[in-house]
Amino acid sequence: MDKIPHSHASLDRPSAWVARFASLVPPGEVLDLACGSGRHARLFASLGHPVLAVDRDADALERAAGPQVTTLQYDLERATDGKAQWPFEASRFSGIVVTNYLYRPLLAHLAAGLAPGGVLIYETFAAGNASFGKPSNPDFLLLPGELLAMARAERAHPLRVIAYEDGYVDLPKTAMVQRICAIRDSGNLRPECLRLS
Repeated sequence: MDKIPHSHASLDRPSAWVARFASLVPPGEVLDLACGSGRHARLFASLGHPVLAVDRDADALERAAGPQVTTLQYDLERATDGKAQWPFEASRFSGIVVTNYLYRPLLAHLAAGLAPGGVLIYETFAAGNASFGKPSNPDFLLLPGELLAMARAERAHPLRVIAYEDGYVDLPKTAMVQRICAIRDSGNLRPECLRLS
């Protein structure tokens, strides 16, 4: 099991993983999915992006609201015929960020929601986290390699993986996490999208 450098200095500050790749997101609207109090919505707004911050918790959305941040109260887990309801049009977002949230039926919609050249930044808890506390329910823990497999399986809207990690962190608490940064490959990615340092 590899140790990953810690991803958060504080629960109120953006994840170091998200901050590391935020500059890769091209101009355009960013979706902060299950945004919580909006730490990543504020980050992307500060970088000049209009942001749509989505969560089912109205109190969290009040804290997320701000300049260049539009909020939407929506239950992402509301299902019809066993399928997740994805309320956004295809190719809308230049970036999608998801942290500390997993609802597997939504994974299939993420690449389609990205515009060509758009960036997906995802980080959440992984299998083995039960050893450290909550979440411990397997429904909320990624299986080994699951984000990488999701990116590689995408055929209609191919994703090019820029970075991927699967291991444990010490801060803000000891946890098992998995994280990925991937770009919807349009066949002519800008060279700066692939810069690794």
